[in-house]
Amino acid sequence: MTREEATRKQRIPLNRDRVLRAAIALADATGIDALSMRRLAQELDVVPMALYKHVANKEELLDGMADAVVGEIDPPAAGPDWQRVVRGRILSARRVLLRHPWAVRVIESRTGPTPAVLAYLDSMAGSFRNGGLSPDLTHHVMHAMGSRLLGFSQELFDTSGPSGPPDRGLVARYPNIAELAATAAHDGGSTVGGGCDDQFEFEFALDLLLDGFENLRRRGWTSARKA
Repeated sequence: MTREEATRKQRIPLNRDRVLRAAIALADATGIDALSMRRLAQELDVVPMALYKHVANKEELLDGMADAVVGEIDPPAAGPDWQRVVRGRILSARRVLLRHPWAVRVIESRTGPTPAVLAYLDSMAGSFRNGGLSPDLTHHVMHAMGSRLLGFSQELFDTSGPSGPPDRGLVARYPNIAELAATAAHDGGSTVGGGCDDQFEFEFALDLLLDGFENLRRRGWTSARKA
């Protein structure tokens, strides 16, 4: 950084939003593991103690970063087609996570939902309710969607390891898994968080779920036990 750039940065008042945006840019450039309060202070050309006026500690910094990223998700579109509204919002969330690949880890590591995540989930629940889904069905839909509501899916295991010929012993012991693996063609460039969570798989599961939910809505499904 040149002296002129440092002087220009010093003229900009330090506030919480500037701290969070700088932290996000740093994580985008270097990865979340390289982010520290000291490194962030160097990036902002301030002493580390100056950061603590705006974030109490690194955990609060990560909370704020998660909220700022979720805040980039597009608002719900207008229109009566609830499936189109929900699908568009979720795919917007996925595009945001692709811009900030580290965000999945941060969101998953939070001990509870942050305010922006809560607001987003509340809005998504509202989209289901506006589409005619009952509170009962909406409750179960939210559980069934899980992390897909935020644009990623949690896989059973990570299959993004090194490629190569399959182990013959494993093929013999697990022939059905080996057959599935041999037919899989995943897009590694669009993966969020590793494993099989590529764009095709994500949209396939998303559309399958949304169609199923609409079918349940039309049937007047309820979780109440029938007499």
